Amino acid sequence: MPQQLFVFIQLEFPWLLGPADGRYLLRRADGEPEHVVVLGVLRAGRQPFGASAAVRGGGGALPLGRLRKGARSMPTDPEPVAVATTRVTVIDPISLAADNQARAWLAELDRDREIRAAVGVVNRVIHAHRIATADPYIHEVSPAQALVIRAGWGEGEQVADGRWLHARALPWAQDRGAGRSAPGSRRVIGRDRSWALRPQERLAALLGGRGAALLCEELALRARQDLDHGRPAHAALELDRAFALGLVELRAERRQDLAIRIAELEQLRPGVQASARAALARNGDAPGEDVIAHALGRLEATLRARTAGGL
Repeated sequence: MPQQLFVFIQLEFPWLLGPADGRYLLRRADGEPEHVVVLGVLRAGRQPFGASAAVRGGGGALPLGRLRKGARSMPTDPEPVAVATTRVTVIDPISLAADNQARAWLAELDRDREIRAAVGVVNRVIHAHRIATADPYIHEVSPAQALVIRAGWGEGEQVADGRWLHARALPWAQDRGAGRSAPGSRRVIGRDRSWALRPQERLAALLGGRGAALLCEELALRARQDLDHGRPAHAALELDRAFALGLVELRAERRQDLAIRIAELEQLRPGVQASARAALARNGDAPGEDVIAHALGRLEATLRARTAGGL
């Protein structure tokens, strides 16, 4: 019987992604298998010597009397606690019959497209887990967060255990390309160091009470995340609220340098509203994804211009 080989993209992240270790089969709308996703924790976190039950997650603080009598003082220069690393393997369920086919796949691999597609699959699993557990703190991932990204092939049970016959690392440059290169990545090639410092300056202003975050900013971020991860209906509804609040907030600042941008957003508002109505009318299937993407991009550009102007 000829050897059956399966190609995969594999990523490792320095935290627990949420879903339990195991194999997850993702199907298309017609019921056909689309991907197999394998999750496994490589290394559990170590706790430092003398850690209390509260630190170990033992269910709350120790009684005060016990703290006074038996607690050990912690070192003033503690070693970092080792973290759990999660290895996630996204496998194509269609097998290949010979290693020359697998080698050709790897040689012709469109690295950026395959990495983005694999991360999209992983985020589908994470998003479903967040909904299933009703845990708002489970978060999705981006390629830039991975410790390592690999592509390769192996036999069925081998790749199902996160191993392979052959694999190679795929570098992911965070500042590669023009525009948004991947979910969660906004770095653009050619921006100078002054641009890189602006987020730090804004952070200092926000924490120091010298600036204020707009309500629409958080909604725009949520819309971007949902749009990047294939949830246009969510993005349409969030963008509708972001526009409604953003137009009020931006007008209230009376920034003449933003007048043209605000006028553009007002022109885009009817299309955003129509997309939100469609999302509700079609049970989550929002048409006009291009409209949503364009309007969101213009809102993001306006918010960046507002920050660049000194806020």
